[in-house]
Amino acid sequence: MSEIVPDPWSGWRAHTPARIALGRTGVSLPTREVLAMAEAHAQARDAVHRPLDVAALVAALVVAALGEVAVVASAAPDRASYLRRPDLGRTLSEGSRLQPVADVDLVLVLADGLSPAAVLEQGPAVIAAATPMLRAAGFRFVCVVATQARVALGDAVARALGVAAVAVLIGERPGLSVPSSLGIYVTWQPQPGVTNDAARNCISNIQPNGLDAASAAAKLVWLLTAARARGLSGVALKDESEGAPLIGR
Repeated sequence: MSEIVPDPWSGWRAHTPARIALGRTGVSLPTREVLAMAEAHAQARDAVHRPLDVAALVAALVVAALGEVAVVASAAPDRASYLRRPDLGRTLSEGSRLQPVADVDLVLVLADGLSPAAVLEQGPAVIAAATPMLRAAGFRFVCVVATQARVALGDAVARALGVAAVAVLIGERPGLSVPSSLGIYVTWQPQPGVTNDAARNCISNIQPNGLDAASAAAKLVWLLTAARARGLSGVALKDESEGAPLIGR
């Protein structure tokens, strides 16, 4: 049996979840590292295919004092179609009917994306933290849960509701370190059919070992407030929230 030769960079492993300094056995990786990689890959695949527990997510949002939560679906009829046809995930299904709402200027869309577990695990905490800050900032908002959804589905939801801004909280593509990371995409004056991410601002890596829910909520409210004041979002709007006072906190 070959002896495992430690990597001289082993100390760095305490500071990052990245797969560095794995050591070696001869010219190969140690068996434990190969097995760990295979397990992480399986977890990432499972995260993509695991369906969103819509009832649990809606219940968690109602607890956050958001009132009634609408549920919609994209035009993708199943997970296989969703993965193969990104365009279907950007369009509302024929059965998802939303009516314009009065006295509302923002919709928060919680979407399964490529990691349904992420929006279920991180989404309600972000919404709960953001709610008092959004209200203090004068935003009137509703919440929508979306399945088989891509980021741009939020544009169609916003247009159907007749609101000025949308924030899509969506499961990010699983990695080999984190299978349930949440991202938020903010768009001012969203237009259906726009797939250019330059029109959006993104907050990413929201998960226990990344950006915490309270910090993500603060960034979200800052971006929405700045987007409203300047009438734009995307590359023309830089995140300058560091050091800014937290509204409603």
